[in-house]
Amino acid sequence: MKKILLIEDDVSIAELQRDYLEIEDFKVNIQHTGDAGLKQALQKNFDLIILDIMLPGVNGFEICKQIRAAKDIPILIVSSKKEDIDKIRGLGLGADDYITKPFSPSELVARVKAHLARYDRLAGNHSKMNTVFVHGISIDKSSRKVHINGGEVPFTTKEFDLLLFLVMHPNQVLSKEQLYENNWGMETAADVSTVTVHIRKLREKIERDPAHPKYLETVWGAGYRFNV
Repeated sequence: MKKILLIEDDVSIAELQRDYLEIEDFKVNIQHTGDAGLKQALQKNFDLIILDIMLPGVNGFEICKQIRAAKDIPILIVSSKKEDIDKIRGLGLGADDYITKPFSPSELVARVKAHLARYDRLAGNHSKMNTVFVHGISIDKSSRKVHINGGEVPFTTKEFDLLLFLVMHPNQVLSKEQLYENNWGMETAADVSTVTVHIRKLREKIERDPAHPKYLETVWGAGYRFNV
């Protein structure tokens, strides 16, 4: 049984989400404050974390930052804050997804399943992986480490997945929708701004001049292309 930590200060919302998740045989631990949620996240083992931003005590952004520094598990941010800057900040701190309230509990369950399936698939494929070299970039698919010009550069889970997918499809124009479906596992209700944020983060790490990318090119009106 997969274990989920749900950090949400609204009791009614938390209980509704828990009920839908438990119907799908997930075991849910609810915490209503940021401090208690962060303590549980760091001290216990969970398969996925659902995290609100506006919390009593430690806010969701800080919780996301500390969890990502310590653990490689899916983090889903849920929030009533609709501004793009909040999505960019949350995803930039290492969250795997950002869901804006209000949303249907069934959508939350679908996203939880998609992220868990993707992490499980990555873990199960580790023994089959090797290393890819391109433009001074070394991508070790087994250890999930990236070295650029000989030095290791940290990548979040989604950044790594996106980079690897682009590199494995060289010189091909890939739409935001294709990238979203492949790396986030959702065919509908795609928030393609998530892709834009992650492309920007990739350029900051692999390009000499991120403002004028040489490798990860934007094809206006079509998507992105990794040039080899």
